[in-house]
Amino acid sequence: MKKQKWIQGLAIVLFAASALQAHAQRDFSKVDIEPKPVADNLYMLTGAGGNMALFTGDDGAFMVDDQFAPLSEKILAAVAELTDKPLRFVVNTHWHGDHTGGNENMGKAGALIVAHENVRKRMSTEQFTKLWNRTTPPSPAAALPVITFSDVTTFHWNGDEVRVQHVGPAHTDGDAIILFKKANVIHMGDTFFNGSYPYVDLSAGGSIDGVIENARRVLEIADDQTTIIPGHGPLSDKKGLQQYHDLLMRLRSKIKTLVDAGNTREQVIAAKPTREFDEHYGQGFMKPDIWTGIVFDSLKQQQ
Repeated sequence: MKKQKWIQGLAIVLFAASALQAHAQRDFSKVDIEPKPVADNLYMLTGAGGNMALFTGDDGAFMVDDQFAPLSEKILAAVAELTDKPLRFVVNTHWHGDHTGGNENMGKAGALIVAHENVRKRMSTEQFTKLWNRTTPPSPAAALPVITFSDVTTFHWNGDEVRVQHVGPAHTDGDAIILFKKANVIHMGDTFFNGSYPYVDLSAGGSIDGVIENARRVLEIADDQTTIIPGHGPLSDKKGLQQYHDLLMRLRSKIKTLVDAGNTREQVIAAKPTREFDEHYGQGFMKPDIWTGIVFDSLKQQQ
């Protein structure tokens, strides 16, 4: 058993190391920023990292997340192609670098950075992620959100009411979803991974139950015409979010049954509780064994 645990631990360390190395070696010059129309004057922008949203109009450009710093010039060029108005606000859905890496550059370009207060707290201090055995240093002062909120804040902007709502511990402890009320569009950040198992950052206060609960709450406010922008993956809708919610509920139940029966972490992973869904949902960043381990740890934290 000790040997099995050591091998599993080594595999996770090597996976994390290879992921970091791949990021460090990535050639961002080959990444294009692609806009996809979502509603009038509202776009999803993709490149490398989390999905962004861009809302344009007479008041100025409003953006959700900003990916990695090396892409900032391309992102700003994409914004300029879609509007001649300046970028006024960037809202961060959470603190991870693939969503906040461009903060400093966007701030220097004139945008005000907005986020939940926990995003600023985590970005301003060293963070240790146990799963990857990785330490993230504090962000530069110029990259920190300059406007923070504790629960909800609303922008009356470009003829719409844009509600930015903290959703409690889910992907992290600082997640926010953004509702464009008139456009009937919701950006869910990394509380929604469309087409893959979601990463739950337990070291940053995340919780599998929180991810499921947030999906349930968004389902309550969405209707059949709502467009949903996930943190990762293609555009979705209420039906797609319902499938995601139901999948997580089903897999949580299977893993909890194994936990309640007294199985160890290694035994639960070895049981392959996600097996029937792995071909579709387990081919991305979150591999099945690692994701099962995260859910196990999340459930154990709640006991």
